[in-house]
Amino acid sequence: MSLYRIGVDVGGTNTDAVVLDVRARDTPHRGVLASHKAPTTPDITSGIEAAIRAVLQESAIDQRRVLSVTIGTTHFINALVEADTRRLDRVAVVRLCGAFTRQIPPFSDFPAGLRGILDGGAYYLDGGFEIDGREIAPLDESQIRRTAREINAAGVRTVALVGIFSPLDYEGKQEETCRKILLEEEPGLRIVCSHDIGPTGLLERENATILNAAILRTGQRVKHGFQRAMARLGLACPLYLSQNDGTLIDADTAAAFPIKTFASGPTNSMTGAAFLAGIDHGKREGMGAETESENTVQPQVIVVDIGGTTTDVCALLPSGFPRQAPGFVDVGGVRTAFSMPEVLSIGLGGGSIVQVDPETAEVTIGPSSVGHAIQQEAKIFGGTTLTTSDIVVALGKATLGDAALITDIPESVVDGAQKRIKKMLEGVVEKMKVSTAPVHVLLVGGGALLVTSDLDGVDKCIQPIHQGAANAVGAAIAKVSGDIDIVEMLEGKDEKAVVDAARQKAIDIAVAKGAARGDVRVVEVNKMPLQYMHQGAMRIQIRAVGPLAVPTELTPPPSPPLPCSDETEEGEAEEDIAKPQTASTQSSTSVDLGTYRPQVKSGVWYVSEVDLELIATGCGILGTGGGGPTHHEYLKALHVLRNGGQGKMRVVSPKSLNDDDVICFGSWYGSPSVINERIAGGTEIANGINAVNKILGNKSFHGIMLDEIGGGNGMSAFPTSVHFDVPIVDGDAMGRAYPTMYHATFSVYGHSLVPCVLSDARGNTSVVMSTDSDIRLEKILRTTAIELGLACAVCANPLPGSAIKSHGVPNTLSQAWYLGRAVHMAQRKKINLVDAIFDVCPGKLLFTGKIIDVRRHVGGGYTMGSVLIAPLSEDEREHSSTRVQPITSDSHMIIPFQNEYLYAALSDSNGSDESQKVVCTVPDLISILGQDGEAIGSQDLRYGLRVNVIALPAHPLWKTEKGLAVGGPAGFGLEMPFVGAGSEFSEARSVIEEFGV
Repeated sequence: MSLYRIGVDVGGTNTDAVVLDVRARDTPHRGVLASHKAPTTPDITSGIEAAIRAVLQESAIDQRRVLSVTIGTTHFINALVEADTRRLDRVAVVRLCGAFTRQIPPFSDFPAGLRGILDGGAYYLDGGFEIDGREIAPLDESQIRRTAREINAAGVRTVALVGIFSPLDYEGKQEETCRKILLEEEPGLRIVCSHDIGPTGLLERENATILNAAILRTGQRVKHGFQRAMARLGLACPLYLSQNDGTLIDADTAAAFPIKTFASGPTNSMTGAAFLAGIDHGKREGMGAETESENTVQPQVIVVDIGGTTTDVCALLPSGFPRQAPGFVDVGGVRTAFSMPEVLSIGLGGGSIVQVDPETAEVTIGPSSVGHAIQQEAKIFGGTTLTTSDIVVALGKATLGDAALITDIPESVVDGAQKRIKKMLEGVVEKMKVSTAPVHVLLVGGGALLVTSDLDGVDKCIQPIHQGAANAVGAAIAKVSGDIDIVEMLEGKDEKAVVDAARQKAIDIAVAKGAARGDVRVVEVNKMPLQYMHQGAMRIQIRAVGPLAVPTELTPPPSPPLPCSDETEEGEAEEDIAKPQTASTQSSTSVDLGTYRPQVKSGVWYVSEVDLELIATGCGILGTGGGGPTHHEYLKALHVLRNGGQGKMRVVSPKSLNDDDVICFGSWYGSPSVINERIAGGTEIANGINAVNKILGNKSFHGIMLDEIGGGNGMSAFPTSVHFDVPIVDGDAMGRAYPTMYHATFSVYGHSLVPCVLSDARGNTSVVMSTDSDIRLEKILRTTAIELGLACAVCANPLPGSAIKSHGVPNTLSQAWYLGRAVHMAQRKKINLVDAIFDVCPGKLLFTGKIIDVRRHVGGGYTMGSVLIAPLSEDEREHSSTRVQPITSDSHMIIPFQNEYLYAALSDSNGSDESQKVVCTVPDLISILGQDGEAIGSQDLRYGLRVNVIALPAHPLWKTEKGLAVGGPAGFGLEMPFVGAGSEFSEARSVIEEFGV
């Protein structure tokens, strides 16, 4: 007999529902018995109930044989985006961190309005782990109980519990133990553990945990509302909600982790389209990351969902799930780290407005649309607005409305609009492609009729049945996942055995969640060697998925729903709903950068919030792929500036130094993967400077200079300068980022780096008094850094002002400021970003293209690898014009990296060594920029990104025989001559000199 699943997808305008016969999935209609589209209601629940009731009536199925109902809803994310105080609670953040993380407090990058609603205080407790599994500090039960009482006394009932490296603590034992103690002391608390929410990257995981905690009460209300609706419908089956990543969770789990359902809508559409098209079978299912590279003939499947106003496009992975967005996802102005599909949207739909320029006769489409008023506004329905639907009818490709009403549309307009639609679709599909493999496009949505001819670059275009209900079908067929994220020490172990054991764990987790064991498949295996780690440390991430198991016995009809007035949303007291806020960390949005002037008085630049934001962007460009991300360091500096740093955070010119002034150094040393999780305590650099000055007998010093301007280290001195109330010298010891201490210009030209100190937030201080070479110093420092957890401060030998002036790279903070201002102004004015950069800094555009391959491995303690970039098509090049043209070639470009980018070479499509023609090498700066002009670090390179590769000339200190021996190709073991950027070096302008008049 037939068995059924019901899928529901709640959109902003409509709520779709389907009934699916799970035993008829292989039939031509894919088991879809009925579908219905109902208006989305303000309370969400009644619209869902109406849609389900309609499909039950239409299909006339035996409701006792319904196995499950799965709902995808926008209810939870709306509460956050709208900053709805009726649906949000204050959250206390408890960090298990020992001495660490205080340099970036919780809520640091929340929008001001949302922070005011949610901030319930921060508590720093003993606990947390190192990346290799060692405890930072054991839990202190008395401390935990005291904290529970303090939270309760503050009137806060919801807690976000965040432990350092808790995602790598299998089953989250430390967080769970702390949670248990908190609840023993205060049973009424609602607690969310971060290991259940996201991967490593403490601040972003914590932000997501806070948001999840804030809507827990709402999650429970919504769950009860859904359950009451099912009872009214006579459905006794389990209730599930669909997650962002295309899998499902039961209603109780969804109520506990509502954040995991935020972006389920696009995912439902994509997976539903694949199912309806019948491509969810065969080789694609179960093919994981380990085999993907071996099956290069597999087509790329791209789903194109055309609605009334927009077209949403997503690529399906071999696993059958949508490709996930990289890095961090912004939710309501908050930077978070959790899995969401990568969706590109363009303003093209069935209701898009077609316009003709009266002077040039150029036809343009959208982004404006008549939307749901199409039957009143479009010409084929008697309206006066020319839409894309009118164009399709005029072409004879559709039978909508009355074709007699559009006979007056000029043929040239119809032809121009058809070509424009085609070009828009081809462009967005091209952006989603990640390789040269054949492309199969799945067309779904009510606007799919806009595709009237073959698309260039697309091998096959498929319009599946029931395409208008793809989103609800995706919810109905959603699978269960089991995920593993662990660090294993492989020394003395068989790697295959370790990975196989982890694969089995992931399968067992999926089965425990309700998957059918025999149908569970591992779809993703990621193995990442860890930097600087001995014992062959490797991070292993595995995902297993499978369909829900069919129960052996069907559930009986439900009892009548019980009244539950305290859980309903009706009748709540109305409160003001705060308007959505822009992120409070983006200070530049409130000023006119064209007229903004930094504050410079008497030769001193007093740094503002706007200055910090601009410098952070510039440091990314000067990082040449390394130096670590700038966001955390920017937040650290911003926090200090806002909390007593005004007037103390200042910069002076190296020209102002006396020859005998003592200038200290201090920056971060270790692995970015640790630094971004085990956030600094804030005392590390200051302790290191104090230690080195104590050794040397310096009673005082006169300023701080950066080791490297590139990446996050370019901002590391700002908090320390306020701590000591000394200025930062406008310059650094590299003029860019480099991977080792001996890449400092001072080391190159004979200035000693010792004594050199490593220090951490726990008070551990290690001093290297002398070495036979700076290369030896680097090896000693690296060994000590491993013991200190791969994240510490390094403070080299202070130098006199005379050395700073003779062998430092001057004005690089100013250079970062000018670069950042150029990028931010270009973003606002919508002008060419590359041109804007070269207006303030000489350089050369080496290549414009799309990343098609990234290879990484760990060697010598560094992240090494290469990135391969393909040229853009002719159509794409039209939109990439710039005054400074790249090398005209259809070649690809390969860029090897050792943390930083080492050289750029034109190559064949495989990047083979024999095909390479080197166009630029170190020490000149090679930077890869995204479409927004922001630099992309080597750790953030990924398939599909469209990028510009630029080169900037290095300081002349690097062009001498001594400089090239260390910072040029030979210094990295490359047997090739130095190839410059092709631009003459020009000393960076000084903010102090320009704005000090």
